[in-house]
Amino acid sequence: MFHLRCFIIWAFAAACHSINAIAADGQEFLENILHFYGENKSISTDDLSDLLQLISARRSDLISVNNPLENQECPSAEQILSLFGFTNVSQLTVGHLGTICPAVLTQVLLPSCPYTAPTTVWGYGFLAVTVINLSSLLGLLLIPFTKKPYFPKVLTYFIGLAIGTLFSNAVLQLIPEALGFDPKADNYVDKAVGIFGGFYLLFFMERILKMCLRVEHQHGHSHFTPAEPVQENSDGQAVMCHWLRGKRITSIKTVAWMVTLSDALHNFIDGLAIGASFTVSILTGFSTSTAIVCEEFPHELGDWNKLQAVFFNLLSAVSCYIGLVFGILLGSNFAPNAIFAIAGGMFLYIALADMFPEMDGIAREQKETSSKIVFFLIQNAGLLTGFAIILLITLYAGNINLG
Repeated sequence: MFHLRCFIIWAFAAACHSINAIAADGQEFLENILHFYGENKSISTDDLSDLLQLISARRSDLISVNNPLENQECPSAEQILSLFGFTNVSQLTVGHLGTICPAVLTQVLLPSCPYTAPTTVWGYGFLAVTVINLSSLLGLLLIPFTKKPYFPKVLTYFIGLAIGTLFSNAVLQLIPEALGFDPKADNYVDKAVGIFGGFYLLFFMERILKMCLRVEHQHGHSHFTPAEPVQENSDGQAVMCHWLRGKRITSIKTVAWMVTLSDALHNFIDGLAIGASFTVSILTGFSTSTAIVCEEFPHELGDWNKLQAVFFNLLSAVSCYIGLVFGILLGSNFAPNAIFAIAGGMFLYIALADMFPEMDGIAREQKETSSKIVFFLIQNAGLLTGFAIILLITLYAGNINLG
C-alpha cells in the first residue's frame, strides 16, 4: 500500500510538472495561431480580423441571455490594435498576440460581435464633403454683399471661427490621434487646451497693447475694393465653351491656375482627413468636417468671371471626393496616423499662416478706435466659439451616440 501511494504521488507530480511545463511555455498556443494563419512567424491585421470572426461564430447563442455586456460595442481588429498602442503594426508576432489576447477572448462574450463596418461611414462622409463643396461656392452668393458696411464684421467673425476650429481640431484631435493618444485614457486634453491658451493669451495681450499704445501699422491695401470689370474681347472671336465666356481660359493668369491646383491638393487632403476621421468614429468625422466647413470661404477668384469660378471650384472639388474615398479605404484597412499627422500640420498652417493674417489685416484697416475695439471683440468671439465647439466634441464624444 505504501508503494502504491508513493506511485500515485509520483504520477500526480509528474503530470503537474508536465502541465506546468506546457503552461510555462504558453507561446506554443499562440504559435499555433501563427502556423494556421501566418508565415514567417507573424500574421497580418486581415488575418486577425478573420480570427475574430471565427471566434464570434463559434460561440453559443445563449451568450445573449442576461448578458451584462450586451450594450458594449464590438471593437474591430484595428480598434483593438489601437487600444494596445499597435496602430502602426501591420504584422503581428507572438508577443503582439499575447498582449491583445484578453481583448480577443472578450469577443466571445460580446453579443455585438462580430464587428461589422458601418455603411453609414460612406454616407456621412459623402454628405460632409458635399456640404463642404457647396459652402466653398458661397463666395459667389456673397459677392453682392461685399460692399455692405457690415460685411467686414461678418467676415471677421467667420474667419475667427475658422481659425478657432482648425487650430483646435489640430491640437485636440488630429495630432493626438496621429500620436496614438486617447482623450479618456491619456488625459492629454488639458495640455492641448494649454497650447490654445498660450496662443490666445499672446494674441489677446498683443492686441490690447497695440490699441492702448496705438502702434498699429496702417497700410493701403484693402480687402474690399471692387474688382476691375472684365474686359470683353475686342477681336470678336467666340470662346470655345459658351458657358465659360469672359476671358479666354488660355488668358487666365498662371497664378490662377496655381491657385486651382493648390486648392485641388488642399481639398484632396481635406477629403483624406474626413474619410480617415469617420473610420475612427462618426463624431470625429463631424468634428473634422466642422473645421473644414468653417474654413471654406470665398476663394481668390483671380480674373475669372462667375461661371469660370464655378467651373474651376467644381474641378477642384472633385479632388475632395477622391480624397474621401482614399481616406475611408486607408482608415478602414491601415493605421490612419500618417493622414492625421499631415492634416494636422495643414490645419495649423492654414489657420496661422493664411487666415490669421487675413483677419488681422481686416482689423488694421479700421481707422477709429471704437471700430478697432468692435473688431477685436468680434475676433475673440470667433476664436473662442471655434475652440469651444471642438473642445466640447472632444470631451463628450464618448457620451454622444450618432449610430
